[in-house]
Amino acid sequence: MTTEQKNNHALILRTNGEFEIIDWPATDARGHLETLYRATESNAVDGIDISPTLTMWLNNPAPNANAPVNRAATILYALHREPHQHYHGTVVITGGADPQGETLGLTKDEVAALVEIHLMSIPVTVPGQRDRRNS
Repeated sequence: MTTEQKNNHALILRTNGEFEIIDWPATDARGHLETLYRATESNAVDGIDISPTLTMWLNNPAPNANAPVNRAATILYALHREPHQHYHGTVVITGGADPQGETLGLTKDEVAALVEIHLMSIPVTVPGQRDRRNS
């Protein structure tokens, strides 16, 4: 397995449209929880299976009604399953689980595909061409 194919990344989606790619620890359940707690700024998380190969982790208690809706997380869920609620707060996207039940990270290719979906879900203003006479 090459470095590009290793499942050693996770994707943080924030409510303001920002995202961050982080390192996912090797098979270490304690390291997984510490990473999730730090990323969601909480000490309890719930995992929601989006698909067999994608899990969304969010702050518990759920739903976190005081946090803003995470539009990107809600859209990502809806692309895979019938939506039934909005998701709130910062979420972390990881891979599914291995046969022993350990949470897997994402490959670089999986992260790239998720970032592309994320960027298509947020409103982006692209500036027009600048005319040197107006600068």
